[in-house]
Parts: sequence; structure tokens; C-alpha cells
Amino acid sequence: MRAAISIDSASSIPVHRQIYQAWRDGILRGRFAPKARVPSTRELAGALRVARSTVTQAYEQLIAEGYLQTQRGSGTFVCSVLPEKLLHAKPAPKLKTHTPTAPRLSEYGARLFDDFDYPRKQPGWISFSHWWPDQEQFPSASWRRLTMRQLRRESPDVFNYAQHAQGYEPLRREIASYVSRFRAASCTADQVIVVNGSQQGLDLCARLLFDPGDEIAVENPGYLGARRVFLAAGAKLRPVPVDDEGIDCRALDKKTRVVYVTPSHQFPTGVAMSLQRRLELIVWARQANAIVIEDDYDSEYRYSGTPLPSLQGLSADTPVIYCGTFSKVMFPGLRIGYLIVPPKLVSAFRRAKWLADRNTPVLEQAVLADFLGEGHLERHIRRMRRIYASRREALIESLFRYFGASATVYGDAAGMHAMVRIDDRSVGGLVIEERAIKNKVHLRSARDYYLSGAPPNEFVFGFATLGERSIREGIRRLAP
Repeated sequence: MRAAISIDSASSIPVHRQIYQAWRDGILRGRFAPKARVPSTRELAGALRVARSTVTQAYEQLIAEGYLQTQRGSGTFVCSVLPEKLLHAKPAPKLKTHTPTAPRLSEYGARLFDDFDYPRKQPGWISFSHWWPDQEQFPSASWRRLTMRQLRRESPDVFNYAQHAQGYEPLRREIASYVSRFRAASCTADQVIVVNGSQQGLDLCARLLFDPGDEIAVENPGYLGARRVFLAAGAKLRPVPVDDEGIDCRALDKKTRVVYVTPSHQFPTGVAMSLQRRLELIVWARQANAIVIEDDYDSEYRYSGTPLPSLQGLSADTPVIYCGTFSKVMFPGLRIGYLIVPPKLVSAFRRAKWLADRNTPVLEQAVLADFLGEGHLERHIRRMRRIYASRREALIESLFRYFGASATVYGDAAGMHAMVRIDDRSVGGLVIEERAIKNKVHLRSARDYYLSGAPPNEFVFGFATLGERSIREGIRRLAP
């Protein structure tokens, strides 16, 4: 037996682990046959000159994993069926080959024709193509501490389904308080639906608010994520122009079922919808018996003036669905967003959320509730507002330095991106997009955000993830 199993007393691996590994390897390699009797713990301990408890510990692990089994009054034996065999299915019988045909997709599936790729980070490249938050600035130590506190509570609730599909109640209370203070929204926790990011919120809106063929008004230019969700749901999109006060209400039609807007920081132009235009939109929606979806994706970051009240807070008698997210102000991997829906629509949204995925993970919801309740988010936003404002200023200064009057910056001083028109003159046969590739700069054209009438030479510059030095260097590389 000492030849079958050997122990290395100089090894850093514990003796019980060495015994376990020797038996497991011997069983898997066929040295110890199925149903073969193994020595008792007393016998093996004596042969190896180790404590019996050490052998017992190794045997218990082998039994727990299915390599050994005990028979009362008979001893311990190698299992006849090893756990590895249970993981492998028998080979399927071979069928006669034939030319496969493509499965037929539903109308919804057939409308999904776009992929959603972001430029990957490449060494030596500077990317203006991202407008998500700077993750290195996030107070991750506080987030880890709150997460560990939830785990130490040993409450099974954070590993279970939420009590309500619409979200963890303490988080819904915090969200209702948060939007009431900062966005002048008017709601209770009962109106909050917690979702897996604002994109799921828009998907639920598409499922519940219109039927295929219904007309949906969208900003032109506007957010691609919303447009693609609505098109996939079969909507007929009505592009509505945006001016320096926001969406042009005169271009709306009474046949429109839903209008989607980003009033606090229009995507991608950056325009903030004026108070007068907000009131006009509410009046139009009331007269047309339409629903307004207000996507407030990054209203926390405004660098001059005071933010205007949300549409939801202005429209006591008009259905406005407010859509918000924490992914933009915290970190993208936190897929927690929320909808604030009129009381009469809460039950429908709650049921749709339950059918979609039961609920957003409760542990993350509980941690976020603490993060909000203890003021960590507000402190983080105040800090990042100063950082992003400086980065935006570096972008604007660099654009005017290298392009002068040929660069026009749209919108207000807000958000994590800026839309810029550059009347570029070809230099040596290269226009700005060609220079960007040649000089290793990721640049995003605004043309994709237009449903129609895209003008040339408009670009969306994301600046939140770049330091001021990188911003200035990136613009220098684009310069003629």
C-alpha cells in the first residue's frame, strides 16, 4: 500500500490532500478498479504512518465527490460509476446528412439586423467614441464595503427573488426620494420599477405602449438604442427635428401614439429642452392622447446654470414615463435603471418585468440602496461634475485652438459628450475621418443618429473617460 500511495513529507501540500489526490488519480487512471475494496482508515494510517484523522479527512472528501462509497458492515469501495462519467453524454447516433435550411425568424427577429459594436481599446489610440463614466474615479472601496456588509448580514433575502418584481422596496424608496430632490419629479416608491438598465426600461415601454404599425415620434438626430428597440417592436418611426430649444412640437402629428425625448441633455446634440418647449410638448400629448417617454440618461452632469424640472414633474394629468439609469453616473457594469410610471400603468409594467426576468439581482439593489441612502452617490456626482467640466473645457479649448471658427459646438455645457460640426478642408487629400484613422484616433460620426437628412462633418466627442492631456493630444492629431 505504501507503494500505491506515497506521501512527500517535505511538500507544502497538506498530507490529507496528498492522500486524496493519490486516490483520485489512481481511480481515474484505472489503477484502482471500480467496486474494489479500499483499506480502512486504520489500515492506511498505519501503512503511511500518519494520523487516522488525516486519512479520514481524505476519505470523506472522496466520498463527498463520488469516488468512494461506504457499505454498512462491508467497508469502503471504489464507486462503480465515477462522477466524471456523469458529465459526459453518450454520442448521438449519426443521421443522414442533408443541406440545412435557415430557421424562420419571427417578424420581431427579422427586424433585428444591426449589431452593436463599440470600438475596442487599442494601444496608442485615443478614443472619443465612448461616453460612459470614468470607472477609475468611482469610489470602489465604498462600494466593496457596502457589498461586504450586506453579505455579512447572512440574510437569505439578497440571494432570493425580490419580494416584488418591480424591485427591492428600500431601493425604490431611495430612488423616489432621489428624483424628487434632484429632478423635481413627482412620485412615490410604488411608481418605481427597477430594471436592468435603461435599455430594458425602453424595451418594456415598447412591449406595453404600442402595437406594430403604430407611429412613434423620435428626435432626429436621436438615440440609436431607443430607435432600434422601437423598430424591432414594429413601430413606424416619425423623425422630428431638434432645434436649439429641443424637439420641434410643430412637427408632431396627432396620429402619433408615443413620443420619445431626451429633454435634459438631448442625445446627441446636447441641447436642453426649454421650459416653454416642455410645456408645449405636454399640451400636445394631452390633446393627442399620447404618451411621452422621458429618457433622463445623464442629467446629473450639468456644468452651468440650474437644471430644468423633469417633464414628469410638470405633467400631473398627462402620462409621462420617466426613464433613468445609474450606469451612466456610476459604472456601466451596474445594470440598474428605473422607470417611474403613472399609477394606472404600474401593474402592467410590474407583470411585464416579472415575465422578462423576474427581478434585477437583489444583492446589487440592496447595496445601491445603501449607497444612495448614505449619500455616497451625491458626493461622487459632485466630484465628477468638476472633473468632467474640466475635461469638456479642455475639449472645447482644443477644438477652437486647432480648428478655429470652422468648429461649432452644439448644445449646453452638460453630459459626457459634445456634438461638434467641423467644416473640414481636405489637407493633402485627407479629410478629418481619414486623418483620424491615420493618426490613431477613434472618431464617431453623427450621421448614424439621423433617420434622415444627416448633414456632413458632424461628430460626437466622448470626453468622460479621457484625461485632459489625452483630449488635447487627440484633437491635435485630428488637426489639418
